[in-house]
Amino acid sequence: MREPLPADMFDELCPSSLNPIRFGDKWAALIIRCLEHGPRRFSELRVPLSRVTPKVLTQSLRSLERDGLVRRTVHITAPPHVEYELTSLGRSLLEPLAAACAWADEHWDELLDARESHDNTVRLDHAG
Repeated sequence: MREPLPADMFDELCPSSLNPIRFGDKWAALIIRCLEHGPRRFSELRVPLSRVTPKVLTQSLRSLERDGLVRRTVHITAPPHVEYELTSLGRSLLEPLAAACAWADEHWDELLDARESHDNTVRLDHAG
């Protein structure tokens, strides 16, 4: 039995969610991180990715599958179930993704300050 994914894996205060470096769509890097330690069912991915709607999660998984980064396997059991796992190409992204996450962690305060400053400027521009 594999260990469940933690619900707070991608807490809003997690450097992964602040990372400005994108792999695929907005959620691709987080999905890749969820699959890092082996195959997962859709319902397992929904736990740490609760901010993602099921429709968008499905679209992201399909996009990753199309790009050859994720493999979708249907297990013919009663009832049938589907698992998603990283392909070797997908696994090759783990190292650069870890570097990007480390960078975001190191520059966390600067990123938050820059975003807050930008958002305040935009608000003032639109208020006037």
